[in-house]
Amino acid sequence: MTQRTITPRSRGFLFLDAHPAGCERAVEDMWSSVAGAPEAASAGDRPVALVIGSSAGYGLAATVAGLKRAGIRGIGVCFEKGPTERRTATAGWYRTAATARLAREAGSDMVFLNGDAFGDAMKDQVAHLLTERFGGRLDHLIYSVAAPRRTDPDSGTTFASVLKPIGAPHRTKTLVFGADGTPEIREVETGPAEGDDIEQTVAVMGGADWERWIERLAGRGLLAGGFTTVALSYIGSPLTAAIYRQGTIGAAKAHLEATARRLDERLGASVGGRALTSVNGAAVTQSSTAIPGIALYVGLLRGVLGDRVVPPAAQLTELWDGLTGAAGLRLDDEGRVRLDTWELGDDVQAAVADRWDRATTAGIAALADLDWFGAEVRRLYGFDVDGVDYDRPVETAVDWPAPAGPGGGVHAPAATVTT
Repeated sequence: MTQRTITPRSRGFLFLDAHPAGCERAVEDMWSSVAGAPEAASAGDRPVALVIGSSAGYGLAATVAGLKRAGIRGIGVCFEKGPTERRTATAGWYRTAATARLAREAGSDMVFLNGDAFGDAMKDQVAHLLTERFGGRLDHLIYSVAAPRRTDPDSGTTFASVLKPIGAPHRTKTLVFGADGTPEIREVETGPAEGDDIEQTVAVMGGADWERWIERLAGRGLLAGGFTTVALSYIGSPLTAAIYRQGTIGAAKAHLEATARRLDERLGASVGGRALTSVNGAAVTQSSTAIPGIALYVGLLRGVLGDRVVPPAAQLTELWDGLTGAAGLRLDDEGRVRLDTWELGDDVQAAVADRWDRATTAGIAALADLDWFGAEVRRLYGFDVDGVDYDRPVETAVDWPAPAGPGGGVHAPAATVTT
């Protein structure tokens, strides 16, 4: 037994430990927020899905909503670190354990693999598992990966992604919190992309790995008729465009969308399938809090919309309804699924822009919902979750969920960061 009383310790928005019971309860809350499958869907054969990046952010929401709403079975791939003598496991480790339990209780056969999604070894492991455990069939693949680096399996070259504007330095407001939790508005300047920064970021965050997954699985004959794949993406506000959509990450997103168009043509011809990108709305995630200006923007957005902010699980429920035919997919003129219309309406963006212009350290509390934002950041690590007694010692040595029944005992290799 390795029980500890865990208190939150952080460096900025990064927490050093995670709370197992809080992470578990947060996943249970997400599960409870998702409506059950329509009767027609629940009575049919469960679709087989692969979620790459299943332990955090929109990938976690895709997994939970897929299990609860679409009745999926299949595989989740992520990279998380287990507990040590000095540290708890990562939050995603505990979230995955909770998701696996809920899947079992719902009667779904969902296997979670912990490893390098960029490597061919993981792709081959997934292909083997699909063949041996799931009848050699894959109906849906959700790709939700945010990573600092990727090693190309062919060349062995490791690429590193950067968050930089293109063409000129960018100065923006950003939100930080002092050691005592006091909010402060600062201005930060980020230098422009240099050398091969753009190419490196595209190599990590563009569509190359997504396409490699599809090609690898198609080569094994694993894509079912009507197979669909969706890469989760973000466009965001004009307020953050210089560092995001018009920056190096934006170049990677453009590559992702070009990859979707190419894959869509191939899949349509080969299996009557589709490839899409899904543009999701803003959310507080471990990835988004690292982007300059995003924390301020999301806090102001919540200040404008309040409870009209659409959480990731609700957005992914809509996506699954579209993929399974329970509802239509909302596509824009470029063929992208749009789940962000609640955020990017002209009236909403005008209101956020007005608050952005007026944001100062002295006045930020009246403009942004800082209590909500701070709680959302802490919830990422299992803190500030209702119903959890944080004064009580909790077991930190939680096992990675092993597959039950046929095909159990799947080995999860060592990994690099993929989610």
